[in-house]
Amino acid sequence: MPEPRPVIEQGSRVTLHFSLALADGTLIDGNFDSVPASFVMGDGTLLPGFEAALLQLAAGASIEVMLSPDKAFGEVNPDNVQVLPRSRFASLLANTTDPVVSGTVLTFADAGGFEIPGVVRSIDEDCLVVDFNHPLAGREICFRADILSVVPAGVQVMEIRE
Repeated sequence: MPEPRPVIEQGSRVTLHFSLALADGTLIDGNFDSVPASFVMGDGTLLPGFEAALLQLAAGASIEVMLSPDKAFGEVNPDNVQVLPRSRFASLLANTTDPVVSGTVLTFADAGGFEIPGVVRSIDEDCLVVDFNHPLAGREICFRADILSVVPAGVQVMEIRE
């Protein structure tokens, strides 16, 4: 009788091919045509909703699931849309080589010094409206994955390359 294959649990090392797509089928990201991704379940590589979809799957399994916004990149938070004074962006707005327009992504530093992207939603004579929500917030995401291997937590794996 063959031994049961290990299933994905917290701490498992998982190697997979995956894709993320919008509900209309527009591909956002994926690696089915390239090198598979490897990560340790629970290490923060994947958002919790994506991890939850993979739990208890074994090597050879495939999954396709539509994740609601709260399980994917979150709901749109109106508090993450900020109205900022135009004067704060005078030098950027004066740049004619690479102009800041609606849709431009700007990088800001948060209180901890970490970079946070914001999308310019509008510009008027007094202010800029900048959206700090994740670009995929509020969207359903189709998550597809083919599990290539699962190594249980605590098992050491050595890869030998010639």
